[in-house]
Amino acid sequence: MTQLARTETPAVVVQGLVKRYGGQSEVTALDGVDLTVRRGTVLGVLGPNGAGKTTLVRILSTLVRADAGKATVEGFDLARSPRDVRRVIGLTGQYASVDGKLSGRENLYLIGRLLDMSRKAARARADELLERFSLTDAAGRQAATYSGGMRRRLDLAASVMGRPGVLFLDEPTTGLDPRTRNEVWSEVKGLASAGATVLLTTQYMEEAEQLADELTVMDRGRIIAGGPVDELKARVGVRELRIRPEDPARLDAVQDALVEAGLADGAPGAVDRAEGVLRVPLRGSEHLTSVVGVLGVRGFALAGVDTHLPSLDEVFLTLTGKSEDPPIPEPAARPAAVEEVTPV
Repeated sequence: MTQLARTETPAVVVQGLVKRYGGQSEVTALDGVDLTVRRGTVLGVLGPNGAGKTTLVRILSTLVRADAGKATVEGFDLARSPRDVRRVIGLTGQYASVDGKLSGRENLYLIGRLLDMSRKAARARADELLERFSLTDAAGRQAATYSGGMRRRLDLAASVMGRPGVLFLDEPTTGLDPRTRNEVWSEVKGLASAGATVLLTTQYMEEAEQLADELTVMDRGRIIAGGPVDELKARVGVRELRIRPEDPARLDAVQDALVEAGLADGAPGAVDRAEGVLRVPLRGSEHLTSVVGVLGVRGFALAGVDTHLPSLDEVFLTLTGKSEDPPIPEPAARPAAVEEVTPV
């Protein structure tokens, strides 16, 4: 395969993926999921608790078998070539999975040896990552003595020990304080800029905006929306023009002037007296130019004019908050069969 063809081929392709969990009342965790992750990008997967995000990651990382559908990672079929899939992926779950009794260096060295690295190569790679993730000073200490942020960074380092082409991050900043979360974000950005393909599940809207090139929204085991952040925002709400006069007392006069000029769709805009702004649906760049021109001719002094799309929180609530059924519970983690998870 040529380099160009490899670049154009998606890193992850999911088609009709289904996963059900039995028991007294069967639940469908994934219900025909279709998903494509472009190579070298970060895809953020959003969804409420029980949407199926973690089940999706477990299947794609070969920890759980799907009941139906198919998926490929870096061209390898999950069902037919799970060992090959494991060679090209890295995984960081919701909670750091490092061995607290081992030092940071020993944790990474162990992963390297499990990945068939030579002793020399495993030691060199461990030292490289300890420095990269700012853990060199603590390399000889037991991981149990690390702070939450340090353990998370060590977990990320372990997940990229084998230089994976695809990295699965399942809510990697759950429970972390804002400072530590920013540290993890910085590391993820570095991995993405270095060419890794990242699938990131999260419930933090700010995290999704910070890291993701594109977003996929899941609810009740299905994909309900997807695309670039601004595209999703535009899909659920109208871009607004927010006009802030220097004198808040002139809000009504600004509103009247725009209505008279036919620049507020023939109806008054929304006057927000608390913020001192007038909100008008924006119809494009020419509309913006006309609004500013009219207000200038009428002699209104403006403190600011800016455009606004719905926040990602608003998008999330709009897309997932209208269903009347309770969310599908994610099953508790359980060990997979030995042949499915033994590193090679």
